[in-house]
Amino acid sequence: MVAGMITSRLFYWQVLAADKLQAIAEVQQTTTIEIPSSRGRILAEDGFPIVANQPAYLVYADLPKLEEKPEVMSEKLASLLAPSPEEMKATASAALVDELRLSTQQTLLNKFTTTRLAWVILKRSVAAEIKEAVEKLGFAGIGFEETSARFYPEASMAAQLTGFLGSDETGRSTGYFGLEGFYNLELTGRPGLVRQEIDALGRPITVGRFEDVSPRTGRDLRTYLNRGIQWLAEQKLEEALKKYGASSGEVVIMDPKTGGLVALASLPGYDQAFYQKFDSNLYRLPSIADTYEPGSTFKVIVMSAALEEGVVAPETTCDEPCRGRVVIGPYTIRTWNDEYHPGQTTAEILERSDNVGMVFVGQKLGKEKFVDYIRRFGFGEATNVDLDGEAVPKLRERWGDIDLATGSFGQGLAVTSLQMLRAVAALANGGKLMEPHVVKEVIGEEIQAVSPKVVRQVVSEKTARSITEMMVASVKSGEAQWTQLRGYRIAGKTGTAQIPIAGHYDEEKTIASFVGFAPADDPKFVMLVKLREPTISPWAAETAAPLWMEIAKELFFYLNIPPENNE
Repeated sequence: MVAGMITSRLFYWQVLAADKLQAIAEVQQTTTIEIPSSRGRILAEDGFPIVANQPAYLVYADLPKLEEKPEVMSEKLASLLAPSPEEMKATASAALVDELRLSTQQTLLNKFTTTRLAWVILKRSVAAEIKEAVEKLGFAGIGFEETSARFYPEASMAAQLTGFLGSDETGRSTGYFGLEGFYNLELTGRPGLVRQEIDALGRPITVGRFEDVSPRTGRDLRTYLNRGIQWLAEQKLEEALKKYGASSGEVVIMDPKTGGLVALASLPGYDQAFYQKFDSNLYRLPSIADTYEPGSTFKVIVMSAALEEGVVAPETTCDEPCRGRVVIGPYTIRTWNDEYHPGQTTAEILERSDNVGMVFVGQKLGKEKFVDYIRRFGFGEATNVDLDGEAVPKLRERWGDIDLATGSFGQGLAVTSLQMLRAVAALANGGKLMEPHVVKEVIGEEIQAVSPKVVRQVVSEKTARSITEMMVASVKSGEAQWTQLRGYRIAGKTGTAQIPIAGHYDEEKTIASFVGFAPADDPKFVMLVKLREPTISPWAAETAAPLWMEIAKELFFYLNIPPENNE
């Protein structure tokens, strides 16, 4: 019996548990150091890098080769390798500098006196000047592995779009937010490894097995981002914030045919090279991370749904329902100026941005169709844009009569700027809802193209043409007609939305926006601009619309789009 027990036990250790024991032995007999790889670049559409790399160095100690006393080395190296106050997200002071130096000195001493390792990392990603300063100390056994650090040829341009490179809890370089966060795996590449065989006491075996695996560079990203258009958007937005006294703003520009995002500007922003110095709330890209009530820009979505269902046509008249204020239960809905136009057509309702007229259109559509269409246009779901940090505002589960009424003019529901932009892009391209993308190609040993993707057909080409003409008329004859550009057919819509606060709307603060596309008959771009809390005027017609037209005027020239007529 005892012999049988011994035999079964030997069978367990030698056969069943062999792989597990081998793995444990491997861990106990070797020490492994990871060498970071060079990170992939982020390129604009023309191939110019907006995020690149510059030489940096990993500083290490080959412990068996050290000759100087550990106390001496740790003291002299501490002043060079101690983190800066900026790296610690703190304000510089003499006391803090001393504290960081002493802490680093103790950490280095601990590393120099370990008996378990043969090779220890002293600091990752140091600049060339720090490397040179360490070399001048002349310590034997201190070496360097060339790596890289992020470099921004266009300075802080598109910072919230690109994201930044930080460190995780283990000290490894990791991408956060924007493209750096979303494509972190592709950009990271494969780290290198240094394995050293050690004895039972953890000491390196000088004649033992030694393995050195070189790191593999990460893959590059070529984007749809146009540097000239991004610069234009950022400059015009900065001017608009000052001119209109707005607290923040966004400009998002898309190619409606591909879903490619050619510019995403948002202010205030930050400098990704010194991200530690900025409030972390600025790291997010507002166009995908922040939600808002779209206001009157949403009217084109509801109107196109009603046209598609055939419950209204551009010439349908609103008689009795447009005679005055609409009362639904305890709620009263009126027009922005308390003026009413019985007998107006649905085209005129959009031109006047008439809330009462839109309630009429919404009621014609009905709750079930209303909810169905706004879902088909992509609201309530992720856009699946290739950026880290996208918010997905949910639609309400139950819709009452008042919800249908207010939703018909863009109140009582939340969207992101990108959701609103791609919904309008579907009206520009013949009714196709596109999946938005920033990256055009992932470039490694092979080039992997990110093909345009049609999510679904939301309305027919006929409906898209009809709503386009109504939007063109809205620009020509609506409240923002004074901003229109002569010689170009532009389809667009203003939106002035109140900001909900603690269960009610702020009476003084608004979000002003304008969304549209041009040229209307063959759109080359669709653009949304948004200004938060403009103080010069709360109305989009006097703030967001002129900003949109200012950018569009430059885009026509930049994209070589000639005037269509002599109007």
